[in-house]
Amino acid sequence: MDAIAQTLTGALSSAGIPNWLVVALISMIPLLELRGSILVAGILLQMPWLETYASAVIGNMIPIPFILLFIRAVFGFMRKIKGIQKFPEWCEKKAMKHSDQIEKYGYFGLFLFVAIPLPGTGAWTGSLLAVLFGMDFKKSLLAVFCGVLTAGLIMSAVAYGASGLIGLFA
Repeated sequence: MDAIAQTLTGALSSAGIPNWLVVALISMIPLLELRGSILVAGILLQMPWLETYASAVIGNMIPIPFILLFIRAVFGFMRKIKGIQKFPEWCEKKAMKHSDQIEKYGYFGLFLFVAIPLPGTGAWTGSLLAVLFGMDFKKSLLAVFCGVLTAGLIMSAVAYGASGLIGLFA
């Protein structure tokens, strides 16, 4: 995943795209999402923390309403196309492996799922799980958004150091 993030960063930066937009674009990509983009910004691009955080959160949230609203229709369409018809099922099975805390704690579980930056978690998978569980759009969007904000703070502490972040709030 590091190689993907580095390659994308290099390609986008060399194309003259501003760093904040590079971070936002990387935040939109499944698997990399906010977690990867903050590390890229803090380590490779040496961006200021607040600019990184805002770009990563905004970028990560852009696809979420569309996932919550349209993923069933997109998956339905994909199931009809030879060669990719099994992809939606694979995505759903992969997401359901992480569904325990959402099933147990509902919207708070969804928030935690997105907020704690572990492999396989994040806004994309959390949104898919919200749809699979038939959760309310607005409440799911809020839970995912709060999770993204929290994950952004956690990843910023990793990329920029906790002492650097504490100094910003003092």
